[in-house]
Amino acid sequence: MKTHTFRLKPMDDLFDSIEEFVKQNHIQAGCVLSSVGSLTHATLRLANRSDYNEYEGHYEIVSMTGTVSVNGLHIHMAISDGDGATSGGHLVSGCKVYTTAEIVIAEFEDVIYKRELLENDSGYEELVVHKT
Repeated sequence: MKTHTFRLKPMDDLFDSIEEFVKQNHIQAGCVLSSVGSLTHATLRLANRSDYNEYEGHYEIVSMTGTVSVNGLHIHMAISDGDGATSGGHLVSGCKVYTTAEIVIAEFEDVIYKRELLENDSGYEELVVHKT
């Protein structure tokens, strides 16, 4: 296993920046180990919904987890506001960093993650793990 740590700056798009980092570093299979930071705008797709929820204001990233690959990302994130109210869902483009976002990704060198539409499954492109 190899680890990568990087920091995002104010106004960076959280999802797009993670996706770009994964592509630049040719990460075939990995996961988000840790993430802390803050946002001024968040965009999340909540459970079993096709539309996105938009959040304006100041939010802390309280949790982020997911799988990453040059073949696709699947990341969930929870955010909290100044009163501690928390929301979470699928991370998508549109989340803007406020002060910082510190991201740690673990890269697995013995597998490749791909997204494939599987027969008789969920109807979504799901994670398929291939041994190298």
